[in-house]
Amino acid sequence: MNFISDNLAGATAPVMRAMATANDGFSAAYGNDGWTRRVEALFAELFERQVAVFLVTTGTAANSLALASLVQPWGAVLCHHEAHIAADECGAPEFFTGGAKIVGLPGDGCKLAPEVVTDQLARMRAGATHQVQPQMLSITQATECGLVYVPAEIAALKQAIAPRGLKLHMDGARFANAVAALGCTPAELTWKAGVDVLSFGGTKNGAFAAEAVIVFDPADASEMPWRRKRAGHTLSKGRLIGAQFEGLLADGHWLDLARHANAMASRLAAAITTAGRLRLAWACEANEVFVVLPPRAQAALAEQDVQYIAWSDGALTAGQELRHGEVVGRFVCSFATQAVDVDRLAAVLAAS
Repeated sequence: MNFISDNLAGATAPVMRAMATANDGFSAAYGNDGWTRRVEALFAELFERQVAVFLVTTGTAANSLALASLVQPWGAVLCHHEAHIAADECGAPEFFTGGAKIVGLPGDGCKLAPEVVTDQLARMRAGATHQVQPQMLSITQATECGLVYVPAEIAALKQAIAPRGLKLHMDGARFANAVAALGCTPAELTWKAGVDVLSFGGTKNGAFAAEAVIVFDPADASEMPWRRKRAGHTLSKGRLIGAQFEGLLADGHWLDLARHANAMASRLAAAITTAGRLRLAWACEANEVFVVLPPRAQAALAEQDVQYIAWSDGALTAGQELRHGEVVGRFVCSFATQAVDVDRLAAVLAAS
């Protein structure tokens, strides 16, 4: 029963077949191939507009290059203080931007509120040479606590930063899960709500190693070809990344995978709620379930060798703080998660 992360599952059969096909014969290098061109067209169709697409192999690269392309070294990126770019990228965003400052903000469930962003901007004086200048707001979809931003919430954040001219970045490592959960279109969840650049995740949703930086105004992407090359992510056999996305995006496969992962998480959350012995730290809105685990539950999970992560409690709502000995357990479902394993986990938790 391994629920550590959705990046522990392998790749799906359509992705593997697409890669096997791309592997045959010879093709142009460095992304100048038919697979990459077709994927660029697929993304334009998916987002209902012309976009600039840059394929890379890791989410760290996607996020860092997205930020670096639009933020100057004396700039600042506002985000939740537990956002991946602030807490889990080993300083890569600062490195690739040449030293831009990551400014972490509070928010329940790792979601940012417009008033919090507005308050922070008021503290950062425009044009002050002694202060970094805010140039980007970054949000995560779904958040590090498994919550999703609806289009109206994204639009409100965009409105909050518009007077200062900040760009809006979305870390979409689990973008597919958010789209599947909300039932809206990718366009409605991104550029139509004000997103300027998206890190589109594939690795957590059925690919081997495939991420994409999607820039919604191609004029904003003028530096990206050189930044990607300098970062070591312009792959000679770039067609193998393109092939992964071709297999993933064909026939809505990416959303089918996300729907399954979400359904497994909902199944687990419902079982925990029904049993009534444990409480959820946050609502289950995508493919992650966060459970407050007392010592007895932790011991039961260890006895059954259930794999999960003890998560940060830094984004809990006021009044929901942990009691002595409790931890927040993160359980992540993927396209490969089976109902039988979810039910086994639920039984362990119910009996603890």
